[in-house]
Amino acid sequence: MLVLDRAGWHIRYQVEVPEGIHLFFLPPYSPELQPAERLWPVTNEPIANRSFKSLDELEVVLFHRCRRLLQQQDLIRGLTFFHWWPACGC
Repeated sequence: MLVLDRAGWHIRYQVEVPEGIHLFFLPPYSPELQPAERLWPVTNEPIANRSFKSLDELEVVLFHRCRRLLQQQDLIRGLTFFHWWPACGC
């Protein structure tokens, strides 16, 4: 089984699914089923409405943003922790 969100490229009819693979689509607008979805707004914050001269420049900005987010674990936990989500033991 392969679990997919409903991104356009995941639901195109011309996608060939190999035999033995069964697709399971998440319900629309269900970020609690994929906690990382709630991180996109804080990750994208420094790049929204900006243009970059190169991919390297974009990568530097995102690198620094991710480093800052590593120091804000309470923020990340608040966005992604659900009481029913299994603990990973990390």
